[in-house]
Amino acid sequence: MYRTNIIGFGLAVGSSAFIGSSFIIKKKGLQRAGASGSRASSGGYGYLLEPLWWIGMVTMIVGEFANFVAYMYAPAVLVTPLGALSIIVSAVLAHFLLKEKLGKLGILGCVLCIVGSTVIVIHAPGEHSISSVEEIWELAIQPAFLLYTASAVAVVLVLVLYCDPRYGQTNILVYIGICSIIGSLTVMSIKAVGIAIKLTLEGYSQVAHFKSWVFVMVAATCIITQLIYLNKALDTFNTAIVSPIYYALFTSLTILASAIMFKDWSGQSASSIVSVLCGFITVLSGTMVLHITRDPEKQQSAADYSVLSPQISWLVHANGEIWKQNNDDLLPEYVALIHQDHFK
Repeated sequence: MYRTNIIGFGLAVGSSAFIGSSFIIKKKGLQRAGASGSRASSGGYGYLLEPLWWIGMVTMIVGEFANFVAYMYAPAVLVTPLGALSIIVSAVLAHFLLKEKLGKLGILGCVLCIVGSTVIVIHAPGEHSISSVEEIWELAIQPAFLLYTASAVAVVLVLVLYCDPRYGQTNILVYIGICSIIGSLTVMSIKAVGIAIKLTLEGYSQVAHFKSWVFVMVAATCIITQLIYLNKALDTFNTAIVSPIYYALFTSLTILASAIMFKDWSGQSASSIVSVLCGFITVLSGTMVLHITRDPEKQQSAADYSVLSPQISWLVHANGEIWKQNNDDLLPEYVALIHQDHFK
């Protein structure tokens, strides 16, 4: 049982390494593409011709595939929190390759993530042996998980139909709540599909089972919905705020859903359960520390610029000499580049 945990752990760590590296490789590709053409943030698509960006995409696909396979061997309570390791990989690589300073707090965040992940791995429950899709189906239709699923769908419908039109652009929890709740169902369905594939590869074909395809359709629907609202969240709010909140809610709900459906905690001692939860809280703390130490990207918008009042005079030091200039003597295009709040 614990041998499969080790396999799942190795795959999850490898997945984090690939995904974390892909962020840096893609960013380097975007920088190269932006140096020779329009940037992606300005609507340009020159990065599609940049080989380095495609290397990053392939690296990410490999990482996501490894993560998918990890769910075949280990419980979600072990695999999901280890996704935080990708943040460490990207932070360290960014420090050396992109010259984005990590800092002492950043190093502390990395240490917290590593310590928390180690605690989770040591005390994580073993994966229960499942012999068929029928068995997974029985787990999915047990009353406790049906209640969780019905509650999740009801909350998502309220968030989508009522909260999104009214508060979606102002309350970050609307979009992230939808992503996290749907995300927990995504992981459960993906784990079911993964187990079906694993059994098929072992010689016990599950392809002919209609219930296998039900899990596939549920997984596809959840993934699409999750991506739509995650993109909305990233487009509306600061990434440094979205990422830690999304990680906290998504991981918490995934652990809860897995505990209900697959009974991850069955047969575990109270000390093991508390240790895993403490490890998760430690990883969460490290993730938040890493994100709050990131320098926000400075973006310029048209609203930041304004033509100055003609009464303003200002001093400029040029070649060691003081040069006083009235606003009336400047060309409009130079005046417009002075930030209005600079003189307040």
